[in-house]
Amino acid sequence: MSEQKIEEKKQPPKGKPGQPKPEELVKLVRILSKDIRGDMKTYRGLCQINGVSWTFSNAVCKNLKLDKNKKIQDLNEQEIHKIEDYIKNPQGMPLYLLNRRKDRDLGTDRHIYGTDLDLQVEFDIKRMKKIKSYKGVRHTLGQPVRGQRTKSHFRVNKKKSGMSAKTQSKPTAKPMVAEKKK
Repeated sequence: MSEQKIEEKKQPPKGKPGQPKPEELVKLVRILSKDIRGDMKTYRGLCQINGVSWTFSNAVCKNLKLDKNKKIQDLNEQEIHKIEDYIKNPQGMPLYLLNRRKDRDLGTDRHIYGTDLDLQVEFDIKRMKKIKSYKGVRHTLGQPVRGQRTKSHFRVNKKKSGMSAKTQSKPTAKPMVAEKKK
């Protein structure tokens, strides 16, 4: 009986649930120039793509009739191609799920993903700075843009606010006393 307990203790510890074992190789699947781990579920894996949210991922799975809980590595080439085409051109998707409605440049509703999304956000911020809108000025100053309070947060290398002038001023030097002659 004691020998069996000793043998059981010598077995290597199991990994945490949901994480692959170290000796297992995980297949990477490339969707829209983004490498996604193959052991992820389709629903969660699509969220790794920049510009695809949880709700958008859910809508893609429902509209293409894909199983949300299917592993990414189990998708065949045809299904991956369908996913890529649908994200590039989301026909039948509700407008509130698109991330670029009434686009300033084209005037249409569209969905942007990947590096195009990063560039578009950067161009929008540059345009706001150029026209000196309130949001542009806040971006320039490095302050919060969406109305957060700044008394106690966003304080990088700054003194505490609300301190009186006496505590903030530097202490004055002591007056010099004239030396006595002997």
